[in-house]
Amino acid sequence: MWQSEFVQGELRRLYPSCEVEILGMSTRGDEILDVSLAKVGGKGLFVKELEAALADGRADIAVHSAKDVPMQLPEGFSLTAISEREDPRDGFVSLHHASLGALPRGAVVGTSSLRREAQLRECYPGLAFAPLRGNLDTRLSKLDRGDYDAIVLAVAGLKRLGLGGRVRAVLDPEISLPAAGQGALAIECRTQRTDLVDLLSALNHPDTAACVRAERAVSRALGGSCQLPLGAFAQMQGGEIRLRGLVAAPDASRIVRAEARGPVHEPERIGEQLARALLARGADGILAAIQ
Repeated sequence: MWQSEFVQGELRRLYPSCEVEILGMSTRGDEILDVSLAKVGGKGLFVKELEAALADGRADIAVHSAKDVPMQLPEGFSLTAISEREDPRDGFVSLHHASLGALPRGAVVGTSSLRREAQLRECYPGLAFAPLRGNLDTRLSKLDRGDYDAIVLAVAGLKRLGLGGRVRAVLDPEISLPAAGQGALAIECRTQRTDLVDLLSALNHPDTAACVRAERAVSRALGGSCQLPLGAFAQMQGGEIRLRGLVAAPDASRIVRAEARGPVHEPERIGEQLARALLARGADGILAAIQ
């Protein structure tokens, strides 16, 4: 809802005469909280109902967390704008400990992400990990009542809801490489709505959009889903895109990493190049074992 209200405010600022209403909806991803996303259909559970509302005309646009949008959109739908990115990194949240390194052996860390879990298992093999679902308030309340010693969440979501003060430490990408699209908002509409495509172009942040397109291309090339611990993170450096990626075995027994660089106007090509590099280094074996 915060994301939708943010986009609503931006559209009203840009187009004062435009009436913008929010159609609040609950998705299957919001409702299924006792099972990991990897077991019940993946991140697409957060967007299917919204796409149905676009298809039948109840809604004109849908606002998503870019990291929740499946890599293949249904025919006739497109991501029209990608907003400027908030902090894309993961954050460490705990009541009694300042960092992951300060946790005692056997401490329980809550996370909903196989990507986070695999990377943190590699760096901190003495820790235990447990699934964590629900909205931010629910996850934080589970920490506060003692269900976990610490939890790991996206910094962007905490900051947007005014909860940035709960972050005890921000995890460098070298420790926890973010998910494709993390920290950015994606606005989706029907491709045929050229009127909306023109209006929404003002909300598109070109550098963020190029980075997210590169990240999504990596995941798309590898068949990325919730079942695959995959990280992809692009940054603008020296006028070009620097793209880092990894594929991990769910138990962190093996993690393959690679990097690619290239011109800003070729984000998909850079993503596909990185995917090939990951496969050449052994990601194909990890993928085969998972599938």
